[in-house]
Amino acid sequence: MKKDIILAGVGGQGIVSIAATIGYAAVAENLFFKQSEVHGMSQRGGAVQSHFRLSDKEIFSDLIPLGKADIIISVEPMEALRYLPWLSKNGWLVTNTEPYINIPDYPSLDSIMTEFSKIQNVIALNADKIAKELKSSKSANMVVLGAASPYLDIKFEQLEKAIHTLFGRKGEKIVEDNIKALRAGKDYKP
Repeated sequence: MKKDIILAGVGGQGIVSIAATIGYAAVAENLFFKQSEVHGMSQRGGAVQSHFRLSDKEIFSDLIPLGKADIIISVEPMEALRYLPWLSKNGWLVTNTEPYINIPDYPSLDSIMTEFSKIQNVIALNADKIAKELKSSKSANMVVLGAASPYLDIKFEQLEKAIHTLFGRKGEKIVEDNIKALRAGKDYKP
């Protein structure tokens, strides 16, 4: 088993929390993983991305070559578009459709969706809307992770346990809100 995952978004959208959740779940399943992150200007709404390599065998590099990612998990559509060159031909794009417009020449959502329509395997969902319906607007990242969960080769229960580990110190309500969001993403049907 091997999964090469690109995580993409904008500062404050929870990319690091997605990576930590997958990481805790991977450790619980005795998997190997390597990760590299770029935070850059994330505190100012800038791009955040992470290469996350997961395997049942030892991993020697933390970077994913162009065209080799099995999954792109993105909480921002333009950031998903930015990393499409890393997606393999049979890879999955799982992305939020709600833009975070932080630049003056942000492309139209229609043009972004047109590019996504050229990909074989796409799950595009309005994770922000789903999270708001759950009364947990800050958990859109977990909605996206839930939608990607069937393609991770990690037991869903391990992702739920990882959320307990990651958010437990913030209180049971935060844990439950994030688990609800994860489940809503998993149950999403286009």
